[in-house]
Amino acid sequence: MKAIIFNGALERRPKSTSGILSKYFTDKLEELGIIHETFALADSGIPLYDITLTKTPLAVERMTQLFLGADIHFWLAPLYHGSIPGVMKNCLDWLEVTADNEQPYLTDKTVGLVCWADGLQAMQGINAMDSIAKSLRAWPLPYSVPMIRTSLFDAENKISPLYSDKLDRLISIATTNRIEKIIYSKV
Repeated sequence: MKAIIFNGALERRPKSTSGILSKYFTDKLEELGIIHETFALADSGIPLYDITLTKTPLAVERMTQLFLGADIHFWLAPLYHGSIPGVMKNCLDWLEVTADNEQPYLTDKTVGLVCWADGLQAMQGINAMDSIAKSLRAWPLPYSVPMIRTSLFDAENKISPLYSDKLDRLISIATTNRIEKIIYSKV
C-alpha cells in the first residue's frame, strides 16, 4: 500500500501549518509501515494548465506518476477566499493528461481531506476538494477534518489533542478502508 500526502499550500517553511501537518502525516504513516511520499505544491514546478501544449511538462509527468501510484491520498489545503488555493486546483486539473488511460484520473483512489481556516469556514474547502475528488473518480472518505487554525496548535506549537485525535481517525479510516477495498476486490 502506498500513500501520498498532497500539500496544497504554497508554504515552504517546515514550521508552517502545512509543513507541520505534512510531517504529522509522514510520522503516522511511517509508524504504520505505509510507503508514502509528500507532494509539496510549492516545490513541484507545476505550470499553469495549458491544453494547447503538445508535450506534457516533466513536472506534470512526475506528479501524475506519484498520484496514480498511490493507493491512498491525503489532501491538505488552507482555505483561501472560500475555497482551496487556485494552484492546488490547477495541479489537479493537470490530471486531464490521464484521460485516455485505461483507468483515467484518480479512479478508485481513496482520498482523505483536511482543510484549515482562520474562522469556521474550513468545511468550504473540504466541500471543494470532495467535489474535485469525485469528479476525478476517486473515493473521498466520508470522514474529513476541517480545522480552525487558532485551535490547531497547543502552546508548544504541536498539533492539539483535539485535532491529532481527528487526524489519527482519518488515517485509520483511510488505511483500513483501503485494505478492505483490496481484500474485496480479490474475492
